[in-house]
Amino acid sequence: MNTIEMNGMGDTICAVSTPQGRGGIAVIRVSGPETLDIVQRCWQGKPLNDMATHTVHLGNVVDNNGDVLDQAVLTIYRAPNSFTGEDVVELSCHGSTWIQQQVTHALIDAGCRHALAGEFTRRAFANGRMDLSQAEAVADVIEAQSRAAHQVAMSQMRGRYSDELRGLRDKLLRFVSLIELELDFSEEDVTFADRGEVTALAHEIQALISRLADSYRDGNAIRNGLPVAIVGQTNAGKSTLLNALLRDDRALVSDVHGTTRDTIEDTVIMGGTLYRFIDTAGIRQSTDTVEQMGIKRTWQAMDKAKVVLWVVDVTSADTSMAHDILSHCNGKALIAVLNKTDLDDDLAARSELNDVLPEGIPVVAISAKRDSDIEALRDLIVTTASLPDVEADTVIVTNARHYEALTRAGEALTRAIDGLDNGLSGDLLGQDIRECLHWLGSITGEITTDNILGEIFSHFCIGK
Repeated sequence: MNTIEMNGMGDTICAVSTPQGRGGIAVIRVSGPETLDIVQRCWQGKPLNDMATHTVHLGNVVDNNGDVLDQAVLTIYRAPNSFTGEDVVELSCHGSTWIQQQVTHALIDAGCRHALAGEFTRRAFANGRMDLSQAEAVADVIEAQSRAAHQVAMSQMRGRYSDELRGLRDKLLRFVSLIELELDFSEEDVTFADRGEVTALAHEIQALISRLADSYRDGNAIRNGLPVAIVGQTNAGKSTLLNALLRDDRALVSDVHGTTRDTIEDTVIMGGTLYRFIDTAGIRQSTDTVEQMGIKRTWQAMDKAKVVLWVVDVTSADTSMAHDILSHCNGKALIAVLNKTDLDDDLAARSELNDVLPEGIPVVAISAKRDSDIEALRDLIVTTASLPDVEADTVIVTNARHYEALTRAGEALTRAIDGLDNGLSGDLLGQDIRECLHWLGSITGEITTDNILGEIFSHFCIGK
Protein backbone atom coordinates (compact mmCIF):
# COMPACT_ATOMS: atom_id res chain seq x y z
CA MET A 1 0.00 0.00 0.00
CA ASN A 2 1.20 3.50 -0.79
CA THR A 3 1.72 5.48 2.41
CA ILE A 4 2.04 8.96 0.86
CA GLU A 5 0.23 11.68 2.76
CA MET A 6 -2.39 13.30 0.53
CA ASN A 7 -4.18 16.52 1.37
CA GLY A 8 -7.91 16.02 1.67
CA MET A 9 -7.80 12.21 1.82
CA GLY A 10 -10.08 12.34 4.88
CA ASP A 11 -12.75 14.26 2.95
CA THR A 12 -15.72 12.75 1.20
CA ILE A 13 -15.78 13.86 -2.43
CA CYS A 14 -18.34 13.93 -5.22
CA ALA A 15 -18.41 14.74 -8.93
CA VAL A 16 -20.30 14.00 -12.12
CA SER A 17 -18.46 11.11 -13.79
CA THR A 18 -20.23 11.20 -17.14
CA PRO A 19 -19.31 13.77 -19.85
CA GLN A 20 -20.52 17.33 -19.48
CA GLY A 21 -23.75 18.27 -21.21
CA ARG A 22 -27.24 16.86 -21.54
CA GLY A 23 -27.79 13.15 -22.03
CA GLY A 24 -30.08 10.26 -21.20
CA ILE A 25 -28.52 9.68 -17.79
CA ALA A 26 -25.73 11.14 -15.70
CA VAL A 27 -23.70 9.32 -13.05
CA ILE A 28 -22.64 11.21 -9.92
CA ARG A 29 -19.97 9.46 -7.87
CA VAL A 30 -19.37 9.87 -4.13
CA SER A 31 -16.37 8.44 -2.25
CA GLY A 32 -14.94 8.84 1.24
CA PRO A 33 -15.37 7.89 4.89
CA GLU A 34 -18.73 9.66 5.30
CA THR A 35 -20.23 8.56 1.98
CA LEU A 36 -23.11 6.56 3.43
CA ASP A 37 -24.13 9.23 5.97
CA ILE A 38 -23.94 12.08 3.46
CA VAL A 39 -25.84 10.30 0.68
CA GLN A 40 -28.50 9.15 3.21
CA ARG A 41 -29.31 12.83 3.89
CA CYS A 42 -30.16 13.23 0.19
CA TRP A 43 -31.93 9.89 -0.32
CA GLN A 44 -35.54 8.75 -0.08
CA GLY A 45 -35.73 4.98 -0.33
CA LYS A 46 -34.23 1.95 1.34
CA PRO A 47 -31.78 3.04 4.07
CA LEU A 48 -28.18 2.77 2.93
CA ASN A 49 -27.17 0.94 6.11
CA ASP A 50 -29.50 -1.90 5.09
CA MET A 51 -27.99 -2.19 1.61
CA ALA A 52 -25.48 -4.91 0.78
CA THR A 53 -22.39 -3.98 -1.18
CA HIS A 54 -22.59 -4.13 -4.99
CA THR A 55 -26.38 -3.77 -5.06
CA VAL A 56 -28.65 -1.40 -6.97
CA HIS A 57 -31.69 0.45 -5.58
CA LEU A 58 -34.41 2.79 -6.88
CA GLY A 59 -35.39 5.92 -4.97
CA ASN A 60 -35.50 9.71 -4.97
CA VAL A 61 -32.75 12.28 -4.57
CA VAL A 62 -33.84 15.27 -2.47
CA ASP A 63 -32.30 18.65 -1.62
CA ASN A 64 -31.70 19.94 1.91
CA ASN A 65 -35.34 21.13 2.06
CA GLY A 66 -36.64 17.64 1.31
CA ASP A 67 -37.84 18.57 -2.19
CA VAL A 68 -37.45 15.77 -4.74
CA LEU A 69 -34.85 16.59 -7.39
CA ASP A 70 -35.11 13.39 -9.41
CA GLN A 71 -35.89 9.70 -9.34
CA ALA A 72 -32.56 7.91 -9.44
CA VAL A 73 -30.81 4.55 -9.25
CA LEU A 74 -28.28 4.15 -6.44
CA THR A 75 -25.40 1.68 -6.62
CA ILE A 76 -23.42 1.01 -3.44
CA TYR A 77 -19.87 -0.31 -3.09
CA ARG A 78 -18.62 -0.86 0.45
CA ALA A 79 -14.96 -0.46 1.40
CA PRO A 80 -12.54 -1.95 0.65
CA ASN A 81 -14.21 -3.59 -2.37
CA SER A 82 -14.67 -0.48 -4.47
CA PHE A 83 -12.76 1.42 -7.14
CA THR A 84 -11.21 3.80 -4.61
CA GLY A 85 -11.00 1.34 -1.69
CA GLU A 86 -13.41 3.59 0.23
CA ASP A 87 -17.19 3.50 0.57
CA VAL A 88 -18.52 4.55 -2.84
CA VAL A 89 -22.02 5.42 -4.02
CA GLU A 90 -22.98 6.16 -7.62
CA LEU A 91 -26.24 7.96 -8.33
CA SER A 92 -27.62 7.50 -11.85
CA CYS A 93 -30.08 10.32 -12.48
CA HIS A 94 -31.61 11.85 -15.59
CA GLY A 95 -29.09 13.70 -17.74
CA SER A 96 -30.49 17.22 -17.49
CA THR A 97 -27.66 19.63 -16.74
CA TRP A 98 -29.93 21.32 -14.17
CA ILE A 99 -30.53 18.01 -12.37
CA GLN A 100 -26.79 17.23 -12.38
CA GLN A 101 -26.02 20.62 -10.83
CA GLN A 102 -28.77 20.37 -8.23
CA VAL A 103 -27.86 16.83 -7.12
CA THR A 104 -24.19 17.84 -6.85
CA HIS A 105 -25.14 20.94 -4.83
CA ALA A 106 -27.33 18.82 -2.53
CA LEU A 107 -24.43 16.45 -1.83
CA ILE A 108 -22.08 19.36 -1.14
CA ASP A 109 -24.67 20.93 1.20
CA ALA A 110 -24.85 17.57 2.99
CA GLY A 111 -21.09 17.50 3.61
CA CYS A 112 -19.26 16.52 0.40
CA ARG A 113 -16.39 18.37 -1.25
CA HIS A 114 -16.24 18.62 -5.04
CA ALA A 115 -13.59 16.23 -6.36
CA LEU A 116 -10.43 17.45 -8.07
CA ALA A 117 -9.32 16.15 -11.47
CA GLY A 118 -8.38 12.48 -11.17
CA GLU A 119 -9.01 12.41 -7.43
CA PHE A 120 -11.02 9.16 -7.44
CA THR A 121 -8.22 7.34 -9.26
CA ARG A 122 -5.60 8.97 -7.05
CA ARG A 123 -7.40 7.57 -4.01
CA ALA A 124 -7.47 4.14 -5.64
CA PHE A 125 -3.69 4.38 -5.96
CA ALA A 126 -3.17 5.70 -2.43
CA ASN A 127 -5.34 2.91 -0.99
CA GLY A 128 -3.42 0.20 -2.82
CA ARG A 129 -6.18 -0.70 -5.28
CA MET A 130 -3.74 -0.21 -8.17
CA ASP A 131 -0.18 0.93 -8.72
CA LEU A 132 0.73 4.18 -10.45
CA SER A 133 1.22 2.68 -13.91
CA GLN A 134 -2.24 1.10 -13.68
CA ALA A 135 -3.72 4.41 -12.52
CA GLU A 136 -2.21 6.20 -15.52
CA ALA A 137 -3.67 3.51 -17.76
CA VAL A 138 -7.16 4.48 -16.59
CA ALA A 139 -6.76 7.83 -18.34
CA ASP A 140 -5.36 6.07 -21.42
CA VAL A 141 -8.40 3.77 -21.59
CA ILE A 142 -10.68 6.81 -21.50
CA GLU A 143 -8.65 8.60 -24.18
CA ALA A 144 -8.13 5.56 -26.45
CA GLN A 145 -9.02 6.39 -30.06
CA SER A 146 -8.35 3.01 -31.66
CA ARG A 147 -8.51 -0.71 -30.96
CA ALA A 148 -4.72 -0.94 -30.60
CA ALA A 149 -4.54 1.97 -28.13
CA HIS A 150 -7.41 0.47 -26.15
CA GLN A 151 -5.79 -2.98 -26.00
CA VAL A 152 -2.45 -1.58 -24.80
CA ALA A 153 -4.14 0.59 -22.15
CA MET A 154 -6.33 -2.29 -20.95
CA SER A 155 -3.30 -4.57 -20.67
CA GLN A 156 -1.53 -1.94 -18.56
CA MET A 157 -4.60 -1.27 -16.40
CA ARG A 158 -4.99 -5.00 -15.69
CA GLY A 159 -1.43 -5.13 -14.40
CA ARG A 160 0.39 -6.92 -17.23
CA TYR A 161 2.98 -4.13 -17.43
CA SER A 162 3.28 -4.05 -13.64
CA ASP A 163 3.99 -7.79 -13.65
CA GLU A 164 6.89 -7.22 -16.05
CA LEU A 165 8.32 -4.50 -13.82
CA ARG A 166 7.84 -6.66 -10.73
CA GLY A 167 9.81 -9.44 -12.39
CA LEU A 168 12.60 -6.97 -13.17
CA ARG A 169 12.60 -5.75 -9.59
CA ASP A 170 12.88 -9.30 -8.25
CA LYS A 171 15.88 -9.96 -10.48
CA LEU A 172 17.53 -6.72 -9.36
CA LEU A 173 16.95 -7.56 -5.71
CA ARG A 174 18.64 -10.92 -6.30
CA PHE A 175 21.53 -9.02 -7.88
CA VAL A 176 21.80 -6.73 -4.82
CA SER A 177 21.53 -9.64 -2.38
CA LEU A 178 24.41 -11.45 -4.05
CA ILE A 179 26.57 -8.33 -3.95
CA GLU A 180 25.68 -7.46 -0.35
CA LEU A 181 26.24 -11.03 0.82
CA GLU A 182 29.73 -10.79 -0.56
CA LEU A 183 30.26 -7.52 1.35
CA ASP A 184 29.06 -9.05 4.62
CA PHE A 185 31.77 -11.71 4.44
CA SER A 186 34.51 -9.64 2.79
CA GLU A 187 36.73 -9.75 5.87
CA GLU A 188 36.62 -13.58 5.89
CA ASP A 189 37.72 -13.55 2.25
CA VAL A 190 34.68 -15.65 1.29
CA THR A 191 33.04 -15.03 -2.13
CA PHE A 192 29.33 -15.78 -2.31
CA ALA A 193 28.64 -13.81 -5.48
CA ASP A 194 30.15 -15.50 -8.48
CA ARG A 195 31.01 -12.61 -10.79
CA GLY A 196 30.13 -14.67 -13.85
CA GLU A 197 26.65 -15.41 -12.48
CA VAL A 198 26.14 -11.79 -11.47
CA THR A 199 27.29 -10.49 -14.85
CA ALA A 200 24.96 -12.89 -16.69
CA LEU A 201 22.07 -11.76 -14.50
CA ALA A 202 22.90 -8.09 -15.14
CA HIS A 203 22.91 -8.61 -18.91
CA GLU A 204 19.58 -10.45 -18.70
CA ILE A 205 18.02 -7.53 -16.81
CA GLN A 206 19.56 -5.03 -19.23
CA ALA A 207 17.99 -6.86 -22.18
CA LEU A 208 14.55 -6.75 -20.53
CA ILE A 209 14.81 -3.04 -19.77
CA SER A 210 16.03 -2.31 -23.30
CA ARG A 211 13.12 -4.25 -24.80
CA LEU A 212 10.60 -2.21 -22.80
CA ALA A 213 12.32 1.10 -23.58
CA ASP A 214 12.61 0.27 -27.29
CA SER A 215 8.87 -0.45 -27.43
CA TYR A 216 8.14 3.22 -26.67
CA ARG A 217 8.57 4.30 -30.30
CA ASP A 218 5.76 2.01 -31.40
CA GLY A 219 3.79 2.59 -28.21
CA ASN A 220 3.81 6.36 -28.63
CA ALA A 221 2.62 5.95 -32.21
CA ILE A 222 -0.19 3.61 -31.13
CA ARG A 223 -1.31 5.94 -28.36
CA ASN A 224 -1.12 9.28 -30.21
CA GLY A 225 -1.49 8.17 -33.83
CA LEU A 226 1.24 6.96 -36.15
CA PRO A 227 2.51 10.03 -38.08
CA VAL A 228 2.49 9.72 -41.89
CA ALA A 229 3.94 12.66 -43.84
CA ILE A 230 2.64 13.29 -47.36
CA VAL A 231 5.38 15.10 -49.28
CA GLY A 232 6.27 15.98 -52.85
CA GLN A 233 6.53 18.83 -55.28
CA THR A 234 3.80 21.42 -55.74
CA ASN A 235 0.65 20.28 -57.54
CA ALA A 236 1.57 16.58 -57.27
CA GLY A 237 -1.82 15.87 -55.70
CA LYS A 238 -0.84 15.66 -52.03
CA SER A 239 -3.94 17.42 -50.71
CA THR A 240 -6.18 15.35 -52.98
CA LEU A 241 -4.50 12.23 -51.63
CA LEU A 242 -5.07 13.37 -48.03
CA ASN A 243 -8.77 13.84 -48.77
CA ALA A 244 -8.94 10.42 -50.41
CA LEU A 245 -7.26 8.68 -47.47
CA LEU A 246 -9.54 10.45 -44.99
CA ARG A 247 -12.63 10.09 -47.20
CA ASP A 248 -13.30 13.75 -46.44
CA ASP A 249 -12.64 17.13 -48.08
CA ARG A 250 -10.20 18.14 -45.35
CA ALA A 251 -7.70 20.09 -47.48
CA LEU A 252 -8.25 22.75 -50.15
CA VAL A 253 -7.43 21.48 -53.64
CA SER A 254 -6.40 23.74 -56.51
CA ASP A 255 -4.45 23.59 -59.78
CA VAL A 256 -2.50 26.63 -58.58
CA HIS A 257 1.01 25.72 -57.45
CA GLY A 258 1.82 26.34 -53.79
CA THR A 259 -1.76 26.27 -52.49
CA THR A 260 -0.74 24.49 -49.28
CA ARG A 261 1.44 26.82 -47.23
CA ASP A 262 1.36 24.96 -43.90
CA THR A 263 0.93 21.42 -42.60
CA ILE A 264 -2.62 20.05 -42.34
CA GLU A 265 -3.25 17.09 -40.04
CA ASP A 266 -6.09 14.67 -39.54
CA THR A 267 -6.51 11.11 -38.35
CA VAL A 268 -8.10 7.90 -39.55
CA ILE A 269 -8.19 4.36 -38.14
CA MET A 270 -6.76 1.64 -40.37
CA GLY A 271 -6.29 -1.95 -39.26
CA GLY A 272 -7.34 -1.04 -35.71
CA THR A 273 -4.60 1.59 -35.33
CA LEU A 274 -4.86 5.38 -35.46
CA TYR A 275 -2.83 7.02 -38.25
CA ARG A 276 -2.10 10.75 -38.26
CA PHE A 277 -1.74 11.99 -41.85
CA ILE A 278 0.16 15.24 -42.38
CA ASP A 279 -0.31 17.08 -45.67
CA THR A 280 2.67 19.37 -46.29
CA ALA A 281 3.63 22.33 -48.41
CA GLY A 282 4.93 21.43 -51.88
CA ILE A 283 8.71 21.45 -52.20
CA ARG A 284 10.14 23.78 -54.83
CA GLN A 285 12.47 26.75 -55.21
CA SER A 286 10.61 29.83 -54.04
CA THR A 287 11.38 33.40 -53.01
CA ASP A 288 8.06 33.74 -51.19
CA THR A 289 8.83 34.06 -47.47
CA VAL A 290 5.62 32.36 -46.32
CA GLU A 291 6.06 29.50 -48.77
CA GLN A 292 9.66 29.02 -47.62
CA MET A 293 8.41 28.74 -44.04
CA GLY A 294 5.91 26.11 -45.18
CA ILE A 295 8.63 24.12 -46.96
CA LYS A 296 10.75 24.21 -43.80
CA ARG A 297 7.83 22.69 -41.92
CA THR A 298 7.61 19.99 -44.59
CA TRP A 299 11.12 18.82 -43.73
CA GLN A 300 10.27 18.99 -40.02
CA ALA A 301 7.17 16.85 -40.59
CA MET A 302 9.29 14.28 -42.39
CA ASP A 303 11.75 14.17 -39.53
CA LYS A 304 8.92 13.38 -37.07
CA ALA A 305 7.08 10.90 -39.30
CA LYS A 306 7.28 7.12 -39.07
CA VAL A 307 6.05 6.67 -42.65
CA VAL A 308 6.67 9.05 -45.56
CA LEU A 309 4.51 9.08 -48.70
CA TRP A 310 6.47 10.67 -51.56
CA VAL A 311 3.87 11.73 -54.11
CA VAL A 312 5.11 11.97 -57.71
CA ASP A 313 3.03 13.33 -60.59
CA VAL A 314 3.15 10.74 -63.42
CA THR A 315 2.57 13.47 -65.99
CA SER A 316 5.94 15.07 -65.17
CA ALA A 317 7.86 12.28 -63.39
CA ASP A 318 10.24 14.77 -61.80
CA THR A 319 12.56 12.87 -59.43
CA SER A 320 15.11 15.66 -58.92
CA MET A 321 14.23 15.87 -55.22
CA ALA A 322 15.04 12.20 -54.57
CA HIS A 323 18.29 12.91 -52.74
CA ASP A 324 16.63 15.39 -50.34
CA ILE A 325 13.72 13.02 -49.73
CA LEU A 326 15.97 10.06 -48.99
CA SER A 327 18.23 12.07 -46.68
CA HIS A 328 15.23 12.84 -44.47
CA CYS A 329 13.97 9.25 -44.52
CA ASN A 330 16.84 7.61 -42.69
CA GLY A 331 15.28 5.02 -40.39
CA LYS A 332 11.77 5.71 -41.68
CA ALA A 333 9.47 3.75 -43.95
CA LEU A 334 9.20 5.34 -47.41
CA ILE A 335 6.50 4.67 -49.99
CA ALA A 336 6.69 6.21 -53.47
CA VAL A 337 3.20 7.11 -54.70
CA LEU A 338 2.72 7.65 -58.43
CA ASN A 339 -0.35 9.88 -58.69
CA LYS A 340 -2.66 11.02 -61.51
CA THR A 341 -2.74 7.71 -63.37
CA ASP A 342 -6.08 8.87 -64.74
CA LEU A 343 -4.09 11.36 -66.89
CA ASP A 344 -1.10 9.27 -67.99
CA ASP A 345 0.47 5.82 -67.85
CA ASP A 346 2.74 5.24 -64.86
CA LEU A 347 5.39 3.12 -66.62
CA ALA A 348 7.77 5.96 -67.51
CA ALA A 349 7.51 7.48 -64.05
CA ARG A 350 8.05 4.08 -62.43
CA SER A 351 11.21 3.63 -64.47
CA GLU A 352 12.45 7.06 -63.36
CA LEU A 353 11.83 6.14 -59.71
CA ASN A 354 13.60 2.79 -60.01
CA ASP A 355 16.73 4.65 -61.13
CA VAL A 356 16.86 6.86 -58.02
CA LEU A 357 15.32 4.73 -55.24
CA PRO A 358 17.21 2.12 -53.20
CA GLU A 359 16.11 -1.46 -53.75
CA GLY A 360 13.12 -2.51 -51.68
CA ILE A 361 11.28 0.83 -51.57
CA PRO A 362 7.64 0.07 -52.49
CA VAL A 363 6.08 1.96 -55.41
CA VAL A 364 2.30 2.17 -55.84
CA ALA A 365 0.35 3.83 -58.67
CA ILE A 366 -2.94 5.59 -57.87
CA SER A 367 -5.37 8.25 -58.95
CA ALA A 368 -6.27 10.23 -55.83
CA LYS A 369 -8.79 12.27 -57.82
CA ARG A 370 -10.61 9.15 -59.07
CA ASP A 371 -10.12 7.28 -55.76
CA SER A 372 -8.37 4.56 -57.72
CA ASP A 373 -6.21 2.03 -55.81
CA ILE A 374 -6.49 4.05 -52.58
CA GLU A 375 -7.38 0.89 -50.64
CA ALA A 376 -4.23 -0.79 -51.95
CA LEU A 377 -2.24 2.19 -50.66
CA ARG A 378 -3.96 2.01 -47.29
CA ASP A 379 -3.05 -1.67 -46.97
CA LEU A 380 0.54 -0.90 -47.98
CA ILE A 381 0.81 1.83 -45.35
CA VAL A 382 -0.36 -0.57 -42.61
CA THR A 383 2.08 -3.24 -43.78
CA THR A 384 4.99 -0.82 -44.12
CA ALA A 385 4.40 0.72 -40.69
CA SER A 386 5.25 -2.70 -39.18
CA LEU A 387 3.57 -2.03 -35.85
CA PRO A 388 3.48 -5.01 -33.48
CA ASP A 389 0.29 -7.04 -33.22
CA VAL A 390 -1.53 -5.79 -30.15
CA GLU A 391 -3.48 -8.30 -28.08
CA ALA A 392 -5.02 -8.20 -24.62
CA ASP A 393 -1.76 -9.10 -22.86
CA THR A 394 0.63 -7.05 -25.03
CA VAL A 395 3.16 -5.01 -23.03
CA ILE A 396 4.22 -1.85 -24.86
CA VAL A 397 5.44 1.37 -23.23
CA THR A 398 3.26 4.32 -24.30
CA ASN A 399 4.06 6.84 -21.57
CA ALA A 400 6.93 9.34 -21.89
CA ARG A 401 7.45 9.35 -18.12
CA HIS A 402 7.90 5.59 -18.13
CA TYR A 403 10.28 5.77 -21.08
CA GLU A 404 12.47 8.30 -19.28
CA ALA A 405 12.52 6.15 -16.12
CA LEU A 406 13.44 3.03 -18.12
CA THR A 407 16.20 4.95 -19.88
CA ARG A 408 17.63 6.14 -16.56
CA ALA A 409 17.35 2.63 -15.12
CA GLY A 410 19.19 1.25 -18.14
CA GLU A 411 21.97 3.81 -17.75
CA ALA A 412 22.44 2.89 -14.09
CA LEU A 413 22.56 -0.81 -14.97
CA THR A 414 25.10 -0.16 -17.73
CA ARG A 415 27.34 1.51 -15.16
CA ALA A 416 26.98 -1.53 -12.92
CA ILE A 417 27.93 -3.87 -15.78
CA ASP A 418 30.96 -1.72 -16.58
CA GLY A 419 31.88 -1.90 -12.90
CA LEU A 420 31.63 -5.68 -12.94
CA ASP A 421 33.87 -5.84 -15.98
CA ASN A 422 36.42 -3.58 -14.28
CA GLY A 423 36.36 -5.36 -10.91
CA LEU A 424 34.60 -2.52 -9.07
CA SER A 425 33.86 -3.13 -5.38
CA GLY A 426 30.49 -4.44 -4.33
CA ASP A 427 29.44 -1.32 -2.42
CA LEU A 428 29.85 0.85 -5.52
CA LEU A 429 28.02 -1.70 -7.67
CA GLY A 430 25.21 -1.70 -5.13
CA GLN A 431 24.74 2.06 -5.52
CA ASP A 432 24.11 1.73 -9.26
CA ILE A 433 21.69 -1.16 -8.75
CA ARG A 434 19.76 0.79 -6.13
CA GLU A 435 19.50 3.69 -8.57
CA CYS A 436 18.13 1.27 -11.16
CA LEU A 437 15.59 0.04 -8.60
CA HIS A 438 14.68 3.65 -7.83
CA TRP A 439 13.79 4.45 -11.44
CA LEU A 440 11.77 1.26 -11.90
CA GLY A 441 9.96 1.98 -8.63
CA SER A 442 9.06 5.46 -9.87
CA ILE A 443 7.01 3.89 -12.67
CA THR A 444 4.76 1.87 -10.38
CA GLY A 445 4.68 4.52 -7.65
CA GLU A 446 6.71 2.67 -5.03
CA ILE A 447 8.94 5.75 -5.08
CA THR A 448 7.30 9.08 -5.88
CA THR A 449 6.38 12.52 -4.53
CA ASP A 450 3.22 14.56 -4.16
CA ASN A 451 4.48 16.91 -6.90
CA ILE A 452 4.76 14.04 -9.37
CA LEU A 453 1.36 12.69 -8.38
CA GLY A 454 -0.20 16.13 -8.72
CA GLU A 455 1.20 16.50 -12.23
CA ILE A 456 0.01 13.03 -13.30
CA PHE A 457 -3.54 13.26 -11.96
CA SER A 458 -4.10 16.87 -13.03
CA HIS A 459 -4.47 15.59 -16.60
CA PHE A 460 -7.37 13.30 -15.66
CA CYS A 461 -10.97 14.33 -16.14
CA ILE A 462 -13.00 15.33 -13.08
CA GLY A 463 -15.13 12.40 -11.92
CA LYS A 464 -12.39 9.86 -12.65
